[in-house]
Amino acid sequence: MMDKLIIFGGTSLKGEVTISGAKNAVLPIMAATLLSSGVHNLRRVPRLRDVFTMVELLKRMGAEIEFKGNSCSIDTKRISNFEASYDLVKTMRASILVLGPLLARFGKAKVSLPGGCAIGARPVNLHIIGLEKMGASIVLEEGYIVAKANKLKGTTIYFDIPTVTGTENIMMAATLAKGLTVIENAAKEPEVVDLANYLISMGAKIRGAGTSVIEIEGVNSLNPPNFHEVIPDRIEAGTFMTIAGATGGDILIKNVKAELLDAVILKMKDAGVNIKETRDGLRVTGPKRPISVDIKTMPYPGFPTDMQAQFMAMMAIANGTSVIKETIFENRFMHVAELRRLGANISVEGNTATVRGVKKLKGAPVMATDLRASASLVIAGLIAEGKTIIDRIYHLDRGYEELDRKLISLGAKIERIK
Repeated sequence: MMDKLIIFGGTSLKGEVTISGAKNAVLPIMAATLLSSGVHNLRRVPRLRDVFTMVELLKRMGAEIEFKGNSCSIDTKRISNFEASYDLVKTMRASILVLGPLLARFGKAKVSLPGGCAIGARPVNLHIIGLEKMGASIVLEEGYIVAKANKLKGTTIYFDIPTVTGTENIMMAATLAKGLTVIENAAKEPEVVDLANYLISMGAKIRGAGTSVIEIEGVNSLNPPNFHEVIPDRIEAGTFMTIAGATGGDILIKNVKAELLDAVILKMKDAGVNIKETRDGLRVTGPKRPISVDIKTMPYPGFPTDMQAQFMAMMAIANGTSVIKETIFENRFMHVAELRRLGANISVEGNTATVRGVKKLKGAPVMATDLRASASLVIAGLIAEGKTIIDRIYHLDRGYEELDRKLISLGAKIERIK
């Protein structure tokens, strides 16, 4: 049986919360440990379903992994299996990130085509084209990417659209390739920068991470650094901002990098949410009722697609009409039908949702369809009158570390039932 959350809404949340390490930073860094033989020590590793999927994937390849609290050591001395099987990859798209490192260090890889959240086509063809340009021979066999390369060679790769995992995969592969690799129209996300910093601490030569052009000069070998602390999760921080904004709460968010959340902070302020930087973090105070604001999702540094659903939940009770445009994924409004069950007035046409704010939402049974959609339902449940039951919350556990426990510490009335 799958866990459910029962939420009794209508409480303003108050207190302080500490943000965990970023899911989207730690997964590529864990994949990057395959590039060198030795013990890699990572700190601030969130204990998430996706992290444990990556742990299982690396273990099947021969890695030895040990957790102590939020520290994790990964020993890659005995890697002997170069396959990422379907039963793991189908649950988490980030598994594709082992392709570049395996190919660069061992010259071979067999990786299942990925699954993960059902939020539209996220093709891996950009990864494959890039690696082929570097000299890899790649065939698709029975749902698997089978790749071989004697020695990858540096080249210039241009992405038609910025792809985070594509940028990360090519960047990792290029660290051990012969010569210079240039990635043009690269993703600029902070998680790409964190991976680059990890690779540099291993001895990689990388310039330009965080800009649209990244240059990687290949080296002969890499070595594990002493340790690496994963950056804080900006999406978790943004989620707690919307929780404070939607519930009229007062939350001090600790372990947060405000500069990584500029677009979100500006839109929150436009919605009437008060945000103050303090020595300890960000203090976020919600209004009696938010003001409707339009948003358009964009690649970083624009408004993140991973914050769209949470922001929509807040807009559902805002004063006025909000227009939300999704430009990254074509199937990312699956939470709309569930928010409507709680009384939200939302209409969708193509990639645009029009949210007409209502004064109140009312509790109802709803079902999570993907990771960020599940977070939006939690926010809606927190502001709805009465009882909301959220089914299939395993999606939530993929990307939020103990979200229910953190919310309870802020005064939320939440129960997890098996």
